[in-house]
Amino acid sequence: MALRMRMNTMPDSFLPSHRIRAEFAVSMATMYRREVPQYGTLVELVERVNTESLVKRPELAGELERTGEIHRLSSERHGAIRLGTAGELFTMRRLFAVMDMHPVGYYDLSTAGIPVHSTAFRPLSAEALQANPFRIFTSLLRPELVDDVKLRDEARSVLAHRHIFSDRLIELIELFEQQGGLDAARAREFVDEAVQTFRWQHSAAVDSGTYHRFLQAHPVVADIVCFRGPHINHLTPRTLDIDEAQHRMPQHSLTPKAIIEGPPRRDVPILLRQTSF
Repeated sequence: MALRMRMNTMPDSFLPSHRIRAEFAVSMATMYRREVPQYGTLVELVERVNTESLVKRPELAGELERTGEIHRLSSERHGAIRLGTAGELFTMRRLFAVMDMHPVGYYDLSTAGIPVHSTAFRPLSAEALQANPFRIFTSLLRPELVDDVKLRDEARSVLAHRHIFSDRLIELIELFEQQGGLDAARAREFVDEAVQTFRWQHSAAVDSGTYHRFLQAHPVVADIVCFRGPHINHLTPRTLDIDEAQHRMPQHSLTPKAIIEGPPRRDVPILLRQTSF
């Protein structure tokens, strides 16, 4: 009986996956603000635009309140990384599973001239999305699409010798898989170790000449192959008025894209619109 009671109560000590996911998203944003201070400026700008939008449009505020969206309006929604090998993607899938994030969709970006294919790791259920909707768009290099055979082989060789996950992170992933969860202390350690996987590293994996040869082949190939890890290449806050945010960016020393990507502004914004600086 004592053993059975322990087995039944032990999962209660595990931190829910959505809590780990939320902590991970916050930690990623904190790290990215240090690496790209202008990102912090953008987040502050978006928060002001959102606050003003809710005051101007009380009906929107009411709708967001009813759907529960207003409580996670400032939560990080979307990030993107690029991986170099199938082995990295396999372990990354295990890493994201700890946070109840799973691959959704398939995108062949070679049709746009980019030698990668991609998926998005995100929570699946409505409840999980409501708790925290963070997702990571994840691309994988396709070296066979690099035209220069010598450069293609060099890319495979460089990537074969890099290790992007710490030993402790792998241990924590294995512990999660064995137990079905992590307690609060191990979850915090997992988040700390996982975030380090995506930090900017100040030394490259190749010399300058090699980098420029990859850069000439394709900037994305250089970004993937020439660095020691899959640094986060962007995070995306959510704005209630992207047109106003775009308009104000230059006032805060942010140079936006010439136009907002996506359809024109509509009364019912059902399609994605995005911009960047």
